[in-house]
Formats: sequence, C-alpha cells, structure tokens
Amino acid sequence: MKEDKSRLIASLEIVTGVGILLFWIAFFTVGTAPENAGPAYFAYEYNFVAADILVIILLIVAGILLMKGRRLGIVLSLAAAGALIYLGLVDMAYNLRNGVYLASSVDLVVNAAINLWCVGFGIAVIIISRKFDY
Repeated sequence: MKEDKSRLIASLEIVTGVGILLFWIAFFTVGTAPENAGPAYFAYEYNFVAADILVIILLIVAGILLMKGRRLGIVLSLAAAGALIYLGLVDMAYNLRNGVYLASSVDLVVNAAINLWCVGFGIAVIIISRKFDY
C-alpha cells in the first residue's frame, strides 16, 4: 500500500512540475494573462518565476527519487508540498483582491483549479507522507 501511494505521489509530482513548466512556457509565448490585466499583474507574475523554477525542480527530482524508493524523495516531496501550499495561497490572495477570478469564467475556472490543486495536493502530500517510514 505504501509503495502504491508513493508511486502515485511521485507521478503527480512529476505531472505537476511539468504542468507548471508548461504554464510558464505558455505565459511567455502565447500569453495567458487575463484580458484586462494591467501592469501590476505582470509585475506580480514575474515575481513567481524564480520560485516556480525551484518548485519545478523539487517536484520532478522528488518524483524521480520516490519512484526509485529513495528516502530523499520524501524529504524533497515535503519541501515541494510546503512551497506549493505557499505559492497557491499567495496566488489565491492576489486573485481575490485584484478581481482576477472575476475577469471571465475561463479565468475563474483555470486560476481557481490551479490554486486549489497547489494547496490541496501540497496538503495531501504532507498527510500521506506522514505514514511513510523514514
């Protein structure tokens, strides 16, 4: 059972890391900003690039190490989980205070799904990882 859960977490970490990477590729190439995004939105988003790169690396490396059954995979998973929770909550706060969720139904669904995934998956990793032997 533990191995099934660690493989699931590992797979979801890798998919999440790749998803965040694809988000940034789309952001800088095709543009994913809301239609009414002002200069403050871009100033805000650019602050996430470095932190998200670290999270991407943590998620992918943790996922690979978990797949191999390495203890360091859990340690990195917990670090990535904390980072996901933090980044998701900060993004939610910004989106709520600045009307990003209200820009359109697409913005609401996409941004809310991303934010809820980051916070929810981060919490799930912490809860599930507590049951693993270190």
